[in-house]
Amino acid sequence: ELCFVRIRKHIARQIRQFFWNIRWLHFKLFPIFNIQCTMVSTQSTWDIENRKKFEMKPANIPKELPYLPGNVFTDPYKTKFNKGHVFDKKSGSQTESVKILEEKVDPGLLKSMREGVPANLEGVPPRPEEAEHEGIPKRPPKWLKHDKQALRFFAYFQEPVHESGIENFRVRKCVMFYYLDDDTLHIIEPRVENSGIPQGVFLKRHKVPKAGGDIYTYSDLNIGVNVDVYGRVFRIVDSDEFTRKFYADMGVTLKEAEEYPADLFGDHRIMSKTKIPPPDIAESKEYVEKKLNGGRFNKGLQQFLENDRKVLSFDIVWDDSSYDGGLKFYKMDFFLADNTAEVREVREQNNGKDPYPKMLKRGKLPKEPVLTHCPGMKMKKDEHYEPADFTLGIKIKIFSRDCLLYDCDDYTKKWYKDNLKIEMVPIQLAKPRPLLKYQQAPPYLGYGTVEDSMASVKALVLKPPKKDVQRIFKNDLHILRYECKLVSSNPDDETRKFILSFYCGDDTIQIYEIADRNSGRVGGKFMDRNKHVNPVNGSYYNEKDMLIGQMLILGGYKFRLVKCDEYTEKYFEANPEVFKEASIDYVIEKIKSQGKGFKTVEEYAKDLMGKMDKNKDGYLSFEEFCAGLKALGIIITYQEEHTLMRRFDTNQDNKISLQEFIDALTAPPQQHPYLQQDLSLSLIHISEPTRRYAISYAVFCLKKKN
Repeated sequence: ELCFVRIRKHIARQIRQFFWNIRWLHFKLFPIFNIQCTMVSTQSTWDIENRKKFEMKPANIPKELPYLPGNVFTDPYKTKFNKGHVFDKKSGSQTESVKILEEKVDPGLLKSMREGVPANLEGVPPRPEEAEHEGIPKRPPKWLKHDKQALRFFAYFQEPVHESGIENFRVRKCVMFYYLDDDTLHIIEPRVENSGIPQGVFLKRHKVPKAGGDIYTYSDLNIGVNVDVYGRVFRIVDSDEFTRKFYADMGVTLKEAEEYPADLFGDHRIMSKTKIPPPDIAESKEYVEKKLNGGRFNKGLQQFLENDRKVLSFDIVWDDSSYDGGLKFYKMDFFLADNTAEVREVREQNNGKDPYPKMLKRGKLPKEPVLTHCPGMKMKKDEHYEPADFTLGIKIKIFSRDCLLYDCDDYTKKWYKDNLKIEMVPIQLAKPRPLLKYQQAPPYLGYGTVEDSMASVKALVLKPPKKDVQRIFKNDLHILRYECKLVSSNPDDETRKFILSFYCGDDTIQIYEIADRNSGRVGGKFMDRNKHVNPVNGSYYNEKDMLIGQMLILGGYKFRLVKCDEYTEKYFEANPEVFKEASIDYVIEKIKSQGKGFKTVEEYAKDLMGKMDKNKDGYLSFEEFCAGLKALGIIITYQEEHTLMRRFDTNQDNKISLQEFIDALTAPPQQHPYLQQDLSLSLIHISEPTRRYAISYAVFCLKKKN
């Protein structure tokens, strides 16, 4: 039908043009068409109602003018040349034109569709068959509905910069396009002049996959979302108006726009393009103006003439919170001639600090200083302190130091009272507390000795630990030797024998192992001479710990002292104030202390022996004797047992004579002077260098005494 209408219009236009060229034929044939040609030529859009009125049939065409090429002409009265179309563009999307489709709307039917159940609808008028158009889709496809539509987002990504001292990372701004017709993504980076970076098309248009395998859709994009594009993360900060409207139509609200992060490179570019006139131009201009009897007025001259040599002096204090800080006192002088300030340190004798003359040299004191690497390139002017800003009791900032004004001199008080009507009242400061800070010593790491490690903690200049020279000279010749056993869960270690040597001069310990023949062990030095820490009290082992029966932990091994040599026994007896358990008098007094209920010591001794001597033979084995003492409540140690055995078992038969024991309990304490003689004789058996050293030390002591 549409094609027939167009053909009819075309024929009428050709005939109208032909009549226009041939006037006489035009006037002769014009009534035949009943002025239909004029109406057809002026009509640009045909609708359904006017088609029947102006419908032309092939039979109405005159036979005198055949429809041949050359016999057609254009309509000079035509003003619209648009073509009929099927689709319209509404709200930016392709929609189906419904001008040729007419459907009657029933309000009752619409109400039943909204409120009733669609499956039970009745009375729906059928759609006229002639209105159906099979070539027009009822729902336009995606490529047609969203043709030439793209969502535009503004994004950026950060690129690390390693070779520049201006910035650590660079912010690169991009524009992200998402095409709705085929779900493709296109990223463009706007070109920046003289950036030195290849810019332009950053990502060609294609479907970009996500990390999970799917492609990005418009639902994955929003403001404030990070988009991962092949390992490069883009941050979306804003979008255009069409994108916001599209998301609003889809029921999604975009977030508020974000700001781009600070770009140090961009700020540097702005600063580099800022033109600051050099100082020589300003100086030359001032020179020319003054040469021509002009120039600027000296603003500070009047203030200088009125206030020259007038200085306000304040006492300030700064509470330093650093490790070696505390209250630090200063003098601040404010010069009224040019409103400059100077801060001087108040020196104290023997305070351990370097004598710095000034904390701040004379100059303008800013309230909030703008610190830059180049002070001459400040873009912001500082606000400086004036006399009206100073009152006692307030804190002022001197380059990030909070200083308290607590007093001033008499001239300053008088000046404030006369000029600013302010009464300066001094503030009483609290007595400063002593600065006592305990710094815990670091733990010992195992390198060297503990004294060497603590030397680096106590002093900056390392010094070797001091040695007790007098003790070394006095006790260097005394070496205590013990036979000890290794305490271990291994049965093979029970038969091993060791010789432990304790050096009284410096409290060092050395161990040798005695290996039997064909035992499979190598004898000799088992442990080097060194100091060892007692894990019980945390201090080094000393000679008081070297008693028989003691357990020593040396280098992770446990040793028990079994017995000692004769020299060590005599050394114990010669020093009863140090080795009490090795003194027979101490052990006898300990046993006597349990007989307070008896009148005499003889009665206590006889009662004690009567309880322990069951067979009444006058002798007891040493094991029975020790067990009897423990049964009577008298607890003795291994060293005390050894002392009793050494005193009463003279014939080495492991028996104690009761009569001798009773005599020892009843006898007064005796001294044993034989140790000194044996020690003097023992010098014969030492080496020649040691003997010479001992003789020289003895001569030194005699000279010092005289």
